[in-house]
Formats: sequence, structure tokens, C-alpha cells
Amino acid sequence: MATGVARADDVTLRLPAPTGPHHVGVTALHLVDEHRADPWPDEVGAPRHLVATVHYPSRDVRDRPVAPHLTPAVAAVLPHFHQPLPATGVAWGATLTHSRTDAPALPGRRPVVLYSPGLADPRALGTTTAEELASRGYVVVSVDHPGETMAVDVPGRPAPRLFALPGDPSTDPRLYRDVIATRLADTDLVLDRLERWAAGGNPDADGRALPADLGRSLDLRRVGLYGQGLGGTIAAEAMHEDTGRRVDAAANLEGFLDYHPERPGQDGELLPVARHGVDRPLLLLGTEGFQDDRYRRAWSAVLAHGCARQHVIADANHWALTDHAAVVPQLHAAGLVDDAGRDALVGPIDPAVSVPTVRRHVVSFFDRHLR
Repeated sequence: MATGVARADDVTLRLPAPTGPHHVGVTALHLVDEHRADPWPDEVGAPRHLVATVHYPSRDVRDRPVAPHLTPAVAAVLPHFHQPLPATGVAWGATLTHSRTDAPALPGRRPVVLYSPGLADPRALGTTTAEELASRGYVVVSVDHPGETMAVDVPGRPAPRLFALPGDPSTDPRLYRDVIATRLADTDLVLDRLERWAAGGNPDADGRALPADLGRSLDLRRVGLYGQGLGGTIAAEAMHEDTGRRVDAAANLEGFLDYHPERPGQDGELLPVARHGVDRPLLLLGTEGFQDDRYRRAWSAVLAHGCARQHVIADANHWALTDHAAVVPQLHAAGLVDDAGRDALVGPIDPAVSVPTVRRHVVSFFDRHLR
């Protein structure tokens, strides 16, 4: 796998700026569940480690460095996981976000939303929407799930953790169930550590100093979940299983709501959220290019129970719900991705339409149910 060395004529990609009234700060969290073994370990008996990014409104970003979009490890492998992204001709590690590292938090109590990415995708691919939410007064916690993410830099490790699932969840129904169970447990861990942080403790496993006032700003009486792809599956199912009612609303950005079928040609068993519905608000946000009979069957089942609503974005495809909405059209304009590649990833939709559309649906949904 070529990591590539940036050349002077490589394309540098740009992310759209958030449109809310607040500056955005960003920090990282390293979380460890000492009571749960990692299901995809690279060392026997290792506890479960998670790494998260926290975006939040900041009162002052002066003299704080701008955060990069991708770590070097993710930049090296992203085009190999998301073909037909080009491995050369792009300075994948040069893209900057609109967030400032460890900037002081803006005082005030803030609703909290957790983001889970698609299978193998890094949490960084949700930056555009996370920054938009933070600029509008939310604290956003985006979580990587090591072992099933293409690359994760875990503190204390000499090298990044790479994708390490023992098979392909899309063709192994049992593995797919195990991945879902793991992510649901990961979500519980994050919520537990946020409660510790809001109570005045330090949730970071390494005791790293966290931005001033950020812990006090967490209003855990107002919590939402959202995710794209498998992350959307987790957002919906985690809210269904949330008997302690820690979660108030969830948004599923085109995640399956059934298990993979045991045999080809069969329908998969519906997830509990689709079989029984939810008693709290659920948004189903999809794209015209990715919807098929499988989605329609499972999504129709949960919609029939009430408390859920659906919107499908025309002329878009699956990764238009991520930062690729802005990135892939730039590659297309530079001649690095052809029409078929663009359409397979994000569809022919103009990013001037797709980016604000996704932001508007997610922000308005949480504004309605968390404010």
C-alpha cells in the first residue's frame, strides 16, 4: 500500500466552513473499558480502547492551532478503502478543518450528540456536520471503533491500529451481529465517561488536561445520537435499547435496520428497533442512489410504529452524508475522479446543495428535540 509523498502540484482539498455563530474548538479523548476485552485484539487480553474527537463552541480560538482533517495514518489508507478515490495527485494529509485544537470552551450548558461513522470509516469523515453542530451550540463527540476502522491512532501505541475484523461483516451474518453488539457497548462506554466528565472527573484514560470549562458545559439531560451507514444503525438501535433513557433523539443517516440474511435471497431478521419501534424521535435520512428494497422494507417497519420520520435526498449517493459530499466533487473537477466514480460515492448532486441539505436536516432535527 503506497503512502505517497506529497508533491507541489498535488490537489489540496477544502472543507466547507460552519455557518453558526460560534467559533469551534476541538479536542481528543482516549477512553478505556478495563472491564471489557477488545473483541478484535492485536494482543491477548487487551481491554477495549476507544478514541474520540470532541467539537464544541469556543470562546476564544486565538493562538490555537487549526486541526488537520485526517491523521497521517488515515490519509495513507483512505483512498484504498474508498475506491475510486485517487491514491496519487492529492495531498490527503494537507486538508485543514475549521476547528482550533484545545481552545477554551464557551461557558454555558450545551446539548450533547454522539456520532458513529460507517463500517471501516474514520470518525473524521463526519467533520463537516460535527463542526456545523458545534458552531450552533452543541458538543459533538465523534467516536472511532478500533479494529473495525481503517486506521486509528491510539495513544500509547507505537503504530496505528488498522482494520482487523476476522472476515467481511457484509457476507458473515454472525460477524455483523458481533460488530453491532460491540458498537452498542462502545456507545454505553462513551455515555458513562461523559457522565464522569460532567460530574467533575477526567474521562481521559491518560489523564490529559482537557479544555477549560468543557466538562461543565455538558448537559446530559439533552443527549442525541447520530451516525452514517453502520453508525446510523447503531444510533437507532442504541436509542431503542436505552432503558435508562439517557438518549432523547437519534438520527440514522442511511444505516441498515436489519441483520444480514443467513442465506442469499432471504430477508434478514429486523433489528429490534425496526420490529418494535421507538418511543423517542428518530430521523431516517437517506440518499436516492443507495435506497433499495432492503432499506425500504426495514425503514418502512420502523416508520409504521410512529416517532420516526424519513427524508431521501435526490441525486445523491451514500457518502454524500459525509465529508465526501464536499471532497469528491473537487476531485471530479480536477479530473482525478470520473463521472461514474463521483456518482458511485456521492451522486451527481452539487455540493452547494448536498452539504447544506444534510446539515439542515441534522441540525433542525436536534434543535427540535434537544432544545
